[in-house]
Amino acid sequence: MQGELGQLLNTLPQIGEVKWIGVRPARGEPLLTPEVVEARLGQGLVGDRYAGSRGKREVTLLQWEHLAVIASLTGKTELDPAVLRRNIAVSGINLLALRNREFTIGGVKLRGTGYCEPCSKMEKVLGPGGYNAMRGHGGITAQVLSPGLIRLGDKVMAI
Repeated sequence: MQGELGQLLNTLPQIGEVKWIGVRPARGEPLLTPEVVEARLGQGLVGDRYAGSRGKREVTLLQWEHLAVIASLTGKTELDPAVLRRNIAVSGINLLALRNREFTIGGVKLRGTGYCEPCSKMEKVLGPGGYNAMRGHGGITAQVLSPGLIRLGDKVMAI
């Protein structure tokens, strides 16, 4: 994209931070919230039940700041990111601006591959209207381009 709009889309000086990590080892198993997780090329996150099976959806990321919005829209005072079934919650950088571009989390390089739309389970876990409360706030999906460890507190930066 060229011109002023292209320049604006490519200007992303903010630096985000990993605030939460979650992996689900198997269907029906409790979600684990480690302080560090390994990202593998072509696999996703070690210990997550979807590791190795998602292609462009190897990692799911959620905007930390959107937790308050989703909570408000569902009549809650706060919301645990674990109920939203994403892998990593990030603050300080607009995740939607990372869609279709490369970025780093700590030493791991990823590519934002799409929007992470809510699933019908959100109606059950958030209550009536939960699915619609998540629309536009579900975060993004990403693909691992270089392996490494992702830790709580790691910086998130556009490349």
